Amino acid sequence: MDEENRPNPDQLLLKYGVKSSHHRGKLKVFFGYAAGVGKTYGMLRAAIEQSEAGKNVLVGYVEPHARPETMALLKNLEALPTKTIDYRGMSLEEFDLDSALLAKPELILVDELAHTNIEGSRNRKRYQDIDELLNAGIDVYTTMNVQHLESLNDIVEEITNIHVNETVPDHFFDEAFIKLIDVEPEELVYRLKEGKIYQPHNAKKAMNHFFTLENLKLLREIAIRKAADYIGMENRPDQLLNNKRVQSKLLTYIDDTSKVGAEKCIRWTARLAVAFRAEWVVLFVENDESDGKSTNEQVMKNFELAETLGAETVTLNAHDKVETIIQYAKLTGVTDIIIGKKRRGQNFRKLFKTELEDQLVQELNNVEIHMIPFAEKTDSAKPREIKNSWKPKLFSTSNFLKTILLLVVATLCSEVVTYLGIGDQNVIVVYLLFVLIIARATYGYSYGVFASILSVLLFNWFFVEPLYSLTVYKPGYPITLLIMLAVALFTSNMMIRVKSQARDSIEKEHRMEVIYDLNKDLLRVKSINGIVEITNRYLAQTLERSVIFYTEKPEQKQAYQVEVYDGNHEAQKSLVSESEIAVANWVFNNRKEAGFGSNTLMGASTYYFPLLSQGEAVAVIGVYCLNEAPLTHENLNFLKLISTQISLALERQHLANEQQEILLESEKEKMRGNLLRAISHDLRTPLTGILGSSSAMIENKDKFTETLKLQLLTDIKEDSEWLIRMVENLLSVTRIDEGTMKVNKVPEAVEEIAATAVRRIRKRFPQQEIQVKVPTELILVPMDGKLIEQVLINLMENAIRHSGKITPIMVNVLRQGNDVVFEVQDQGLGIKKERLTNLFNPFDGSKVSQGAVPVDAKRGLGIGLSICKTIIAAHNGTISGENNQSKGAVFRFTLPIEPIEEENG
Repeated sequence: MDEENRPNPDQLLLKYGVKSSHHRGKLKVFFGYAAGVGKTYGMLRAAIEQSEAGKNVLVGYVEPHARPETMALLKNLEALPTKTIDYRGMSLEEFDLDSALLAKPELILVDELAHTNIEGSRNRKRYQDIDELLNAGIDVYTTMNVQHLESLNDIVEEITNIHVNETVPDHFFDEAFIKLIDVEPEELVYRLKEGKIYQPHNAKKAMNHFFTLENLKLLREIAIRKAADYIGMENRPDQLLNNKRVQSKLLTYIDDTSKVGAEKCIRWTARLAVAFRAEWVVLFVENDESDGKSTNEQVMKNFELAETLGAETVTLNAHDKVETIIQYAKLTGVTDIIIGKKRRGQNFRKLFKTELEDQLVQELNNVEIHMIPFAEKTDSAKPREIKNSWKPKLFSTSNFLKTILLLVVATLCSEVVTYLGIGDQNVIVVYLLFVLIIARATYGYSYGVFASILSVLLFNWFFVEPLYSLTVYKPGYPITLLIMLAVALFTSNMMIRVKSQARDSIEKEHRMEVIYDLNKDLLRVKSINGIVEITNRYLAQTLERSVIFYTEKPEQKQAYQVEVYDGNHEAQKSLVSESEIAVANWVFNNRKEAGFGSNTLMGASTYYFPLLSQGEAVAVIGVYCLNEAPLTHENLNFLKLISTQISLALERQHLANEQQEILLESEKEKMRGNLLRAISHDLRTPLTGILGSSSAMIENKDKFTETLKLQLLTDIKEDSEWLIRMVENLLSVTRIDEGTMKVNKVPEAVEEIAATAVRRIRKRFPQQEIQVKVPTELILVPMDGKLIEQVLINLMENAIRHSGKITPIMVNVLRQGNDVVFEVQDQGLGIKKERLTNLFNPFDGSKVSQGAVPVDAKRGLGIGLSICKTIIAAHNGTISGENNQSKGAVFRFTLPIEPIEEENG
């Protein structure tokens, strides 16, 4: 095949409805262990080689180094102008992502992968900018140091005593091609002393902190090991990787007592999971001892870190944390559990409580337990923070007042019991009852414990001799008080647990009920609009926020539906603004969440997330968050859960719509074939008669009498008229737009339309008696007059043919409400019952006439009734046929007097 005439593969795929695979650019990271090793220099050298090889190379952004060798290389490459952003009174230069996407080079250079963008940029991190470039099919060269890798952040901090805030997720680094840039630490220190890396005053400071020879050696070792692990993993057989993935599942348990311990355990597990290519889960068990909002914020940060490193996050609510961890590990097949262990000395508490790791070892025989030691940072602000944080966690004014008031009431009731002489044991029961009431009416364990202790003291003070003293002289009462205290503590604890379990059960039941009802409604609905309406309603009610749902790319502004919660007009206005539509469109194109509370387009008022099906975005949902609290981790998990169900519902509906379109096309093809066969049949018969009559006259022109010649000419004329009527019917069909079924309608007087149709029929059938009845008033109906005339002519001709020329034909026009009714009645044999259901089917009913006589070789119904139905449907009317009660049949069609607005009008 000639290469120039060879068809484009992508065009062929599009032609036949197949999407070509999305090409993602390649990422190459020039990896080092510290600034000054030559990463940027190596990147520029490699880019120049690619440019000399004919590749379109563009410098997107390179840090302005004061290094002559590096700056000299930049002159050999075309550079993209930077973007200036005003930040706190300063003008700062930043990488211009939009210009890079518009230029779309084959290869672009973007320095400093871990860089944090200036506020006001689209993305919070530069690696997110690079991810957009890769999604656009652009290859990227970039640079990064080992201390910026998220999973190694804690190790680097231990080595250098410097916390690195700018990090890159491991999964993003793992998909790249790694080019290790290495130099001896001694040479790097020499470069630093010579001022080739920093200015002299900064160089001296760096050498005393980060750039010590010992630190550089350790960082170099870590970088080399990381590069070696990457190469080894790339060369490892897939079979081995799959086996490892099946055999190992890691579980990291975190609590809310230590931020440092949780982060260290998460990073340690991430490194282990990468080494074994294993699945891993981060588990948090919540109970009443958790510190509400502050705990939730800390857990969300830990979960965000874990998800960044590739983990699955799970939150469970239970009182017994150890039992919950054990049961979860058994049910999910966990092979390794990682827990943090704080470095601290022996204390009194350990004498009465078994450590977590010991309980796990006893209960999980086949699970390995990994303990990660950590120590809290010594910070002068930390004790003050702890000191000031006790109040919201342990003290609530309302709960304290409830406790005191109920204990006062319990004491008064006990005084009444004592006055009635019922007995001291009943006083104890009264106090125990009110301890249960206090545990039920307050939140947390502390009030139940406080009420238990105080109730024993009150009982001893007011009701144990000597009265109004804590001294006990009566034998056996000290034991009674101790038992009373134990029972009070136990019952209050049980009440708090039962209350908490009931609350958790109600919340879970409500959430499951919402999900169940949503699934049930999604299965019931049969349209895209129905899915959107149901989803919006459920989300708005559950999250108590306004919601917007895009079923197509948001740049098509007609493709959304909004559900405003609680009449929030500000939300309504914000959701449909140009800026919000642009954010939603970005989410649709990039298949990632963005907006309020995310790391992309943070200035939006709404949080947007995509609904994905087979890796492609099928819809985008936005949840309004401005002037509201950010979405919690539970809210985000709920959205992730239902997003899968909504995606399945949308995909199912799209498949149903495609199937319906396929069936419709198949039916159209079938109708076209039947139409051709019907036309061939109806055209062949009169043409054969014309050909036979004309041939006979030509061949026997001297033998035929004048009477016979007149008969043959009459037959030719009738057959010619039949062909003309057939062509008129076909032309009538072609005048109607098949897709939109629109006709050119103007007001017409119904009596004039009926008179014109009857006049034309009488010319063809002068012997036929036709009775006409029309309204006395003038009725104007919007219609295409010629098409409606054609309907009446077809129905009258049909009635004449199947009733004979002796019996009269009745044509009635009358008004019924907002419609005009046209009727054509005959006194023939009527319609067979089996034909009534498919009377207007052009290729079933057309094969048999109105009576019991099939279509003969001379005349037939042809496609007349089908054409009538098509024309009336195009006028938004109805048509029907039935047998008269006495004799014959009646065909009736209606037309609306008032014009009906078009759907898109």
